[in-house]
Amino acid sequence: SSSSGDEAVRDKRARILSRGLPKQKPIEGVKQVVVVASGKGGVGKSTTAVNIALALAANDSTKEVGLLDADIYGPSIPKMMNLKGNPELTPKNLMRPLKNYGIACMSMGFLIEETAPVVWRGLMVMSAVEKLLRQVDWGQLDYLVIDMPPGTGDVQLSVSQNIPIAGAVIVSTPQDVALLDAHKGAEMFRKVHVPVLGLVQNMSVFQCPKCKHETHIFGADGVRDLAKTLELDILGDIPLHVNIRETCDSGQPVVISQPQSDA
Repeated sequence: SSSSGDEAVRDKRARILSRGLPKQKPIEGVKQVVVVASGKGGVGKSTTAVNIALALAANDSTKEVGLLDADIYGPSIPKMMNLKGNPELTPKNLMRPLKNYGIACMSMGFLIEETAPVVWRGLMVMSAVEKLLRQVDWGQLDYLVIDMPPGTGDVQLSVSQNIPIAGAVIVSTPQDVALLDAHKGAEMFRKVHVPVLGLVQNMSVFQCPKCKHETHIFGADGVRDLAKTLELDILGDIPLHVNIRETCDSGQPVVISQPQSDA
């Protein structure tokens, strides 16, 4: 019948396509990988990734947590985690992560000068990502949080297809242009069979420190509406607060420096 013939063609096509995909191989010593992603840059993804890593460690002191900065062109983790210097090498020629606040961190920012631009084409970027994934001695980690670069390009695909990922967290502001890209990001993870754990609505509301009046600078509830469309959970609703920005800029993220604050 024509339906069984169509099915045979589809199966054959799927087999051919799957041959071209890299085989997923776990990162040695790492139990669970969580990626923090966004469609658009500048929505607070790195700030969210840093505070998620610190919160995972704070919630359970028995858990070992690592943080990998996969943004080759614009690494933010060294500044936010107050870390400088070059990683040492183990006898097996693996890089040792730098540590602060109990979190093992690895970033391209440790391997280049702070103000040096990375002027590379795609193949060099992919090689660097592969090294950050495979040539780091993470020890034994319960969670590795990966701060992804913005967008849905080579790096996101390579990370998603090369290692098993427990789940992805999508960060967006409620602004329409950010939501368009967040939607694409969520669909990309679904296409490569990475579970999307949910959305984080960042910079959702600004409260005037003097009169306490609240203003929805980027719009209200845009991420909530997107979550309904995608049938996903809202994991957090984070205000636009000066403390969150200042603490990350000073290398003392709010989860560690002001754990009792509303922010």
